Amino acid sequence: MKLCNLLINGETRLGVLTERGVIDASQSGLRMDAVIAGADRSALEILAAEGMAPVVESPIYGNVVGKAGKLICVGLNYREHAKKAGLPISPVPSLFCKFPEALAPDGAVVQLPAWEDSYDYEAELVIVIGKEAWGVSEEEAMDYIFGYTCGNDLSCRDAQKRTTQWLIGKTMPGFGPAGPFIVTADEFDPEQPHAIRSYVNGELRQNGDITDMIFHCARIVSYASHYMPLKPGDLIYTGTPSGVALEGGHSKYPWLKAGDRVDVEIEGIGTLHNTLA
Repeated sequence: MKLCNLLINGETRLGVLTERGVIDASQSGLRMDAVIAGADRSALEILAAEGMAPVVESPIYGNVVGKAGKLICVGLNYREHAKKAGLPISPVPSLFCKFPEALAPDGAVVQLPAWEDSYDYEAELVIVIGKEAWGVSEEEAMDYIFGYTCGNDLSCRDAQKRTTQWLIGKTMPGFGPAGPFIVTADEFDPEQPHAIRSYVNGELRQNGDITDMIFHCARIVSYASHYMPLKPGDLIYTGTPSGVALEGGHSKYPWLKAGDRVDVEIEGIGTLHNTLA
């Protein structure tokens, strides 16, 4: 099942992607955060199958979670990206974070602060946590994942490089777009090949596969859960493949600028669209 948050008449409503299009599933009485936390989805399945709920024309999407919790990120999780960025591969997942204000929905216009200029894109598979996890093993970690979505770990490279801590280059408002859909874990296997791509103004920049990750989803969730309690609705950005502007000192691709559009596409999930200003 592919779920989304819809903005309709000033309200956030739960949506479901069906063969007819995106439907307003608010008559189910469910909200996204409750579904992520384990609420019975049978009412949504009935609405999707019966064709009774209205299709939303030209949907406007909200954030993939109603209330943003932890936004955890994994750095340098694709070997070719680390190699071309000239950075060493860590023996364990390199974790950093974004603050909740960084979360932005599909279609949002992300402001690039005028006092910096080294802005970059990073297409990423994002894990959506579904159950509280603390100290879980790799063998059980996948049971704590609700689903997956598309993400863009927008970055300010000069700020990121000023210290050994990457935070200030990663957490500006809107610098963690995600969405528009969450595909539930029963319909998406991250251990199987799925293309992950990014486009800037329609030009292909990144073209990888999620199976090329150094640390896969079970390892990431298990490792993170040993140092921070994971809660339903927490998001984990799992790293980006090669093709970002940083590689080669942005000589091949220029930094992002106002007016650019970045699309992140993951096979089996969908495409995330954002414009910069």
